[in-house]
Amino acid sequence: MSAPFDTWRDRFERLRSNKAFELTVITIIVVSALLIGAKTYEEEVSRFQEVMLWLDVGVTVFFLVEILIRMAAEKRLRDFFRKGWNIFDFLIVTASLIPMEDSEMVLLARLLRIFRVLRLVSMIPELRLLIAALFKSIPRMGYVALLMFIIFYIYGAIGSFLFASVDEKLWGNISLAMLTLFQVATFESWATAVLYPTMEHYPYAWIYFLTFIFLNAFIFLNMMIGIVLDVMQKESLAIELETGEGEAAELHGLRDDVRELRAQLSRMEALLERQRR
Repeated sequence: MSAPFDTWRDRFERLRSNKAFELTVITIIVVSALLIGAKTYEEEVSRFQEVMLWLDVGVTVFFLVEILIRMAAEKRLRDFFRKGWNIFDFLIVTASLIPMEDSEMVLLARLLRIFRVLRLVSMIPELRLLIAALFKSIPRMGYVALLMFIIFYIYGAIGSFLFASVDEKLWGNISLAMLTLFQVATFESWATAVLYPTMEHYPYAWIYFLTFIFLNAFIFLNMMIGIVLDVMQKESLAIELETGEGEAAELHGLRDDVRELRAQLSRMEALLERQRR
Protein backbone atom coordinates (compact mmCIF):
# COMPACT_ATOMS: atom_id res chain seq x y z
CA MET A 1 0.00 0.00 0.00
CA SER A 2 2.79 2.42 0.85
CA ALA A 3 4.70 2.02 -2.42
CA PRO A 4 1.82 3.06 -4.73
CA PHE A 5 0.96 5.87 -2.33
CA ASP A 6 4.54 7.15 -2.42
CA THR A 7 4.52 6.93 -6.20
CA TRP A 8 1.41 9.07 -6.46
CA ARG A 9 2.78 11.50 -3.89
CA ASP A 10 5.99 11.88 -5.90
CA ARG A 11 3.94 12.55 -9.02
CA PHE A 12 1.89 15.21 -7.23
CA GLU A 13 5.07 16.76 -5.85
CA ARG A 14 6.63 16.95 -9.33
CA LEU A 15 3.41 18.46 -10.68
CA ARG A 16 3.31 21.02 -7.88
CA SER A 17 6.92 22.03 -8.58
CA ASN A 18 6.39 22.20 -12.34
CA LYS A 19 6.79 25.74 -13.71
CA ALA A 20 4.08 25.17 -16.33
CA PHE A 21 1.65 24.18 -13.57
CA GLU A 22 2.52 27.31 -11.58
CA LEU A 23 2.02 29.50 -14.65
CA THR A 24 -1.33 27.82 -15.28
CA VAL A 25 -2.44 28.57 -11.72
CA ILE A 26 -1.34 32.21 -12.07
CA THR A 27 -3.24 32.46 -15.37
CA ILE A 28 -6.41 31.08 -13.79
CA ILE A 29 -6.07 33.56 -10.92
CA VAL A 30 -5.86 36.41 -13.45
CA VAL A 31 -8.90 35.00 -15.28
CA SER A 32 -10.74 34.86 -11.97
CA ALA A 33 -9.87 38.50 -11.32
CA LEU A 34 -11.16 39.45 -14.78
CA LEU A 35 -14.41 37.59 -14.10
CA ILE A 36 -14.88 39.51 -10.87
CA GLY A 37 -14.30 42.79 -12.69
CA ALA A 38 -16.65 41.81 -15.53
CA LYS A 39 -19.48 41.14 -13.07
CA THR A 40 -19.50 44.82 -12.10
CA TYR A 41 -20.90 45.61 -15.58
CA GLU A 42 -24.41 44.36 -14.93
CA GLU A 43 -25.92 45.25 -18.33
CA GLU A 44 -23.21 43.54 -20.37
CA VAL A 45 -22.96 40.54 -18.03
CA SER A 46 -26.71 39.86 -18.07
CA ARG A 47 -26.42 38.66 -21.68
CA PHE A 48 -23.78 36.10 -20.74
CA GLN A 49 -25.03 35.25 -17.25
CA GLU A 50 -24.98 31.49 -17.80
CA VAL A 51 -21.52 31.56 -19.40
CA MET A 52 -20.12 33.65 -16.53
CA LEU A 53 -21.65 31.22 -14.03
CA TRP A 54 -20.04 28.20 -15.69
CA LEU A 55 -16.69 29.99 -15.88
CA ASP A 56 -16.91 30.78 -12.18
CA VAL A 57 -17.68 27.12 -11.43
CA GLY A 58 -14.75 26.04 -13.59
CA VAL A 59 -12.35 28.38 -11.80
CA THR A 60 -13.61 27.20 -8.41
CA VAL A 61 -13.19 23.53 -9.36
CA PHE A 62 -9.69 24.21 -10.69
CA PHE A 63 -8.66 25.91 -7.44
CA LEU A 64 -10.10 23.01 -5.46
CA VAL A 65 -8.19 20.44 -7.50
CA GLU A 66 -5.00 22.52 -7.30
CA ILE A 67 -5.15 22.80 -3.50
CA LEU A 68 -5.86 19.05 -3.21
CA ILE A 69 -2.80 18.30 -5.37
CA ARG A 70 -0.63 20.47 -3.13
CA MET A 71 -1.99 18.73 -0.05
CA ALA A 72 -1.45 15.28 -1.56
CA ALA A 73 2.17 16.18 -2.41
CA GLU A 74 3.05 16.48 1.28
CA LYS A 75 4.38 13.49 3.20
CA ARG A 76 2.03 14.31 6.03
CA LEU A 77 -1.11 16.42 5.77
CA ARG A 78 -0.16 18.50 8.80
CA ASP A 79 3.02 19.60 7.01
CA PHE A 80 0.80 21.46 4.55
CA PHE A 81 -0.77 23.54 7.32
CA ARG A 82 2.57 24.47 8.88
CA LYS A 83 3.10 27.16 6.25
CA GLY A 84 1.10 30.33 6.62
CA TRP A 85 0.68 30.85 2.87
CA ASN A 86 -0.82 27.35 2.52
CA ILE A 87 -3.38 28.13 5.22
CA PHE A 88 -4.13 31.41 3.43
CA ASP A 89 -4.75 29.61 0.11
CA PHE A 90 -6.81 26.91 1.81
CA LEU A 91 -9.12 29.46 3.44
CA ILE A 92 -9.62 31.36 0.17
CA VAL A 93 -10.39 28.19 -1.79
CA THR A 94 -12.75 26.94 0.93
CA ALA A 95 -14.57 30.28 0.98
CA SER A 96 -14.94 30.13 -2.80
CA LEU A 97 -17.09 26.99 -2.46
CA ILE A 98 -20.07 29.07 -1.35
CA PRO A 99 -22.59 28.74 -4.21
CA MET A 100 -23.55 31.80 -6.23
CA GLU A 101 -27.11 30.62 -6.93
CA ASP A 102 -28.34 31.11 -3.38
CA SER A 103 -29.87 34.59 -3.35
CA GLU A 104 -29.15 35.04 0.35
CA MET A 105 -25.45 34.25 -0.09
CA VAL A 106 -24.75 35.97 -3.41
CA LEU A 107 -23.26 39.11 -1.87
CA LEU A 108 -21.06 37.14 0.55
CA ALA A 109 -19.95 34.78 -2.22
CA ARG A 110 -19.00 37.70 -4.48
CA LEU A 111 -17.07 39.42 -1.70
CA LEU A 112 -15.16 36.23 -0.87
CA ARG A 113 -14.34 35.60 -4.52
CA ILE A 114 -12.66 39.00 -4.68
CA PHE A 115 -10.00 37.70 -2.31
CA ARG A 116 -9.01 35.02 -4.83
CA VAL A 117 -6.94 37.74 -6.50
CA LEU A 118 -4.72 37.72 -3.40
CA ARG A 119 -3.57 34.22 -4.34
CA LEU A 120 -1.17 35.93 -6.75
CA VAL A 121 0.77 36.97 -3.64
CA SER A 122 1.15 33.38 -2.44
CA MET A 123 2.11 32.13 -5.92
CA ILE A 124 4.79 34.71 -6.78
CA PRO A 125 7.89 34.59 -4.50
CA GLU A 126 8.75 38.26 -5.08
CA LEU A 127 5.31 39.33 -3.84
CA ARG A 128 5.63 37.04 -0.82
CA LEU A 129 8.95 38.72 -0.06
CA LEU A 130 7.34 42.17 -0.21
CA ILE A 131 4.41 41.20 2.01
CA ALA A 132 6.64 39.44 4.55
CA ALA A 133 8.97 42.44 4.67
CA LEU A 134 6.02 44.79 5.11
CA PHE A 135 4.55 42.88 8.06
CA LYS A 136 7.92 42.37 9.75
CA SER A 137 8.80 46.05 9.40
CA ILE A 138 5.54 47.27 10.97
CA PRO A 139 6.81 47.04 14.61
CA ARG A 140 9.89 49.11 13.77
CA MET A 141 7.88 51.56 11.69
CA GLY A 142 5.53 51.95 14.64
CA TYR A 143 8.23 53.79 16.59
CA VAL A 144 8.83 56.12 13.67
CA ALA A 145 5.07 56.70 13.42
CA LEU A 146 5.00 57.47 17.15
CA LEU A 147 7.79 60.03 16.72
CA MET A 148 5.90 61.53 13.76
CA PHE A 149 2.79 61.84 15.93
CA ILE A 150 4.80 63.66 18.59
CA ILE A 151 6.10 66.11 15.96
CA PHE A 152 2.57 66.54 14.59
CA TYR A 153 1.29 67.21 18.08
CA ILE A 154 3.98 69.79 18.89
CA TYR A 155 3.58 71.61 15.57
CA GLY A 156 -0.21 71.38 15.85
CA ALA A 157 -0.15 73.02 19.27
CA ILE A 158 2.19 75.76 18.04
CA GLY A 159 0.04 76.32 14.94
CA SER A 160 -3.18 76.57 16.94
CA PHE A 161 -1.57 79.16 19.24
CA LEU A 162 -0.08 81.28 16.45
CA PHE A 163 -2.49 80.99 13.54
CA ALA A 164 -5.92 80.56 15.15
CA SER A 165 -6.75 84.18 14.28
CA VAL A 166 -5.95 83.55 10.60
CA ASP A 167 -8.48 80.77 9.98
CA GLU A 168 -10.53 79.12 12.72
CA LYS A 169 -11.43 76.24 10.39
CA LEU A 170 -7.77 75.33 9.95
CA TRP A 171 -6.18 76.29 13.24
CA GLY A 172 -9.06 76.65 15.71
CA ASN A 173 -7.83 73.83 17.99
CA ILE A 174 -5.09 71.24 18.08
CA SER A 175 -7.11 68.56 16.30
CA LEU A 176 -7.93 70.88 13.39
CA ALA A 177 -4.32 72.05 13.31
CA MET A 178 -3.07 68.45 13.09
CA LEU A 179 -5.49 67.77 10.23
CA THR A 180 -4.17 70.88 8.48
CA LEU A 181 -0.62 69.68 9.00
CA PHE A 182 -1.59 66.32 7.52
CA GLN A 183 -2.75 68.18 4.42
CA VAL A 184 0.58 70.00 4.37
CA ALA A 185 2.48 66.69 4.72
CA THR A 186 0.62 65.25 1.72
CA PHE A 187 1.33 68.40 -0.37
CA GLU A 188 -2.36 68.56 -1.33
CA SER A 189 -2.96 72.25 -2.28
CA TRP A 190 -1.16 73.26 0.88
CA ALA A 191 0.57 76.33 -0.54
CA THR A 192 -2.54 78.13 -1.85
CA ALA A 193 -4.92 76.94 0.87
CA VAL A 194 -2.65 77.09 3.93
CA LEU A 195 0.75 78.74 3.37
CA TYR A 196 -0.10 81.94 1.46
CA PRO A 197 -3.14 82.97 3.58
CA THR A 198 -1.04 82.47 6.72
CA MET A 199 1.90 84.46 5.33
CA GLU A 200 -0.38 87.41 4.67
CA HIS A 201 -0.65 87.83 8.46
CA TYR A 202 2.66 86.27 9.50
CA PRO A 203 5.35 86.79 6.80
CA TYR A 204 7.79 84.44 8.53
CA ALA A 205 5.30 81.57 8.76
CA TRP A 206 7.18 79.83 5.96
CA ILE A 207 9.84 78.85 8.52
CA TYR A 208 7.19 76.92 10.47
CA PHE A 209 5.92 75.07 7.41
CA LEU A 210 9.30 74.34 5.80
CA THR A 211 10.78 72.88 8.98
CA PHE A 212 7.69 70.71 9.42
CA ILE A 213 7.90 69.49 5.81
CA PHE A 214 11.63 68.86 6.14
CA LEU A 215 11.09 66.67 9.19
CA ASN A 216 8.17 64.66 7.81
CA ALA A 217 8.70 64.49 4.07
CA PHE A 218 12.45 63.94 4.11
CA ILE A 219 13.66 62.55 7.43
CA PHE A 220 10.76 60.37 8.60
CA LEU A 221 9.82 59.16 5.13
CA ASN A 222 13.41 58.11 4.43
CA MET A 223 13.51 56.38 7.81
CA MET A 224 10.42 54.38 6.84
CA ILE A 225 11.95 53.44 3.49
CA GLY A 226 15.23 52.48 5.18
CA ILE A 227 13.42 50.16 7.61
CA VAL A 228 11.54 48.39 4.81
CA LEU A 229 14.69 48.00 2.70
CA ASP A 230 16.61 46.59 5.66
CA VAL A 231 13.90 44.04 6.40
CA MET A 232 13.62 43.14 2.69
CA GLN A 233 17.36 42.51 2.53
CA LYS A 234 17.19 40.20 5.54
CA GLU A 235 14.18 38.37 4.10
CA SER A 236 15.95 37.97 0.77
CA LEU A 237 18.98 36.47 2.52
CA ALA A 238 16.73 34.11 4.48
CA ILE A 239 15.04 32.94 1.26
CA GLU A 240 18.42 32.38 -0.42
CA LEU A 241 19.57 30.28 2.53
CA GLU A 242 16.32 28.31 2.47
CA THR A 243 16.43 27.60 -1.26
CA GLY A 244 20.20 27.11 -1.41
CA GLU A 245 20.59 29.66 -4.21
CA GLY A 246 22.33 33.03 -4.37
CA GLU A 247 25.41 34.58 -2.78
CA ALA A 248 24.11 34.14 0.76
CA ALA A 249 23.72 30.39 0.26
CA GLU A 250 27.21 30.15 -1.27
CA LEU A 251 28.75 32.05 1.65
CA HIS A 252 26.87 29.85 4.09
CA GLY A 253 28.17 26.77 2.30
CA LEU A 254 31.74 28.11 2.38
CA ARG A 255 31.44 28.75 6.10
CA ASP A 256 30.28 25.18 6.66
CA ASP A 257 33.20 23.89 4.59
CA VAL A 258 35.64 26.02 6.60
CA ARG A 259 34.18 24.67 9.85
CA GLU A 260 34.56 21.10 8.61
CA LEU A 261 38.19 21.77 7.60
CA ARG A 262 38.91 23.26 10.99
CA ALA A 263 37.37 20.23 12.70
CA GLN A 264 39.46 17.89 10.54
CA LEU A 265 42.63 19.85 11.29
CA SER A 266 41.84 19.72 15.00
CA ARG A 267 41.41 15.94 14.83
CA MET A 268 44.66 15.57 12.86
CA GLU A 269 46.53 17.70 15.40
CA ALA A 270 45.11 15.59 18.21
CA LEU A 271 46.26 12.39 16.47
CA LEU A 272 49.75 13.82 15.93
CA GLU A 273 50.00 14.77 19.59
CA ARG A 274 49.02 11.25 20.61
CA GLN A 275 51.63 9.73 18.29
CA ARG A 276 54.35 12.01 19.70
CA ARG A 277 53.53 10.86 23.16
